[in-house]
Amino acid sequence: MAFTDEVVAQAFTRSGGRCECSRAACPHSGRCAKTFAKGDRARSDETGWQANHRTASSVREDDSLSNCEILCVPCHKRTGTYGRS
Repeated sequence: MAFTDEVVAQAFTRSGGRCECSRAACPHSGRCAKTFAKGDRARSDETGWQANHRTASSVREDDSLSNCEILCVPCHKRTGTYGRS
């Protein structure tokens, strides 16, 4: 499953152009400080941001806004489900 463009746009607006990660597994304290423009969306292993399922789609098929978070690529790679469908 994948997020619609509308859900991703709403999540990006909610994020304020900033990575929403606050995971303990990441090297930052609290919320990640990385910021980006809407046009910086990474489509592969690049810098920029990506939309991530808070709860993996393999666990729960939920492509709603509440399950979508905007992450910088380094934080996304640390989620443990990066690159899985």
